[in-house]
Amino acid sequence: MRIIAGQYRSRVLAAPAGMSTRPTSDRLRETLFNVLAPRIAGARFLDLYAGSGAVGIEALSRGAAHVTFVERAPTALKVLRQNLERMGITAAFEIHAGGVAGYLRSASSAGPKREPYTVLFLDPPYEAAEEYEVTLGLLGGAAAAVLASGAIVVAEHRRKDKLEERYGALERTRVLEQGDAALSFYATTEQG
Repeated sequence: MRIIAGQYRSRVLAAPAGMSTRPTSDRLRETLFNVLAPRIAGARFLDLYAGSGAVGIEALSRGAAHVTFVERAPTALKVLRQNLERMGITAAFEIHAGGVAGYLRSASSAGPKREPYTVLFLDPPYEAAEEYEVTLGLLGGAAAAVLASGAIVVAEHRRKDKLEERYGALERTRVLEQGDAALSFYATTEQG
């Protein structure tokens, strides 16, 4: 795994051993950031189920103002911290070592002092299908306060696993498929 573009371009990232963490492939990450390119510079980026941190580090490399990594697996957290250290990244990020639902609930009730996120990426383990429902449901409902006006939410999932068109105020705007993986893009809409 390598950083594709930006300040840390071509630098190598480590991935946790075993099959419990499935890093986003370089090719899919490149597709993702080709779509997100106009939104990344200065973005507040939320990397949910961060794993090795490849997606969030790519965002920092391309000019994101701040990235929050949310990951609960101790092995993945260790690799994430090592990757940040290897890149020499010492600022413009925070790591939340815990579950995604808990983070979203606490972040949405933190009040006005927490800035909302402009780009959110989630990539739960494919076999944890219920995580998509819970996380997207929170983002489209009870935890919507973490979303800035005009924010975009991107979910990576198996191509054959179809996500809902709508989760509360989140509505799917686009699906990109590549190999066995897919990216579903969501934006907030007014519910009538």
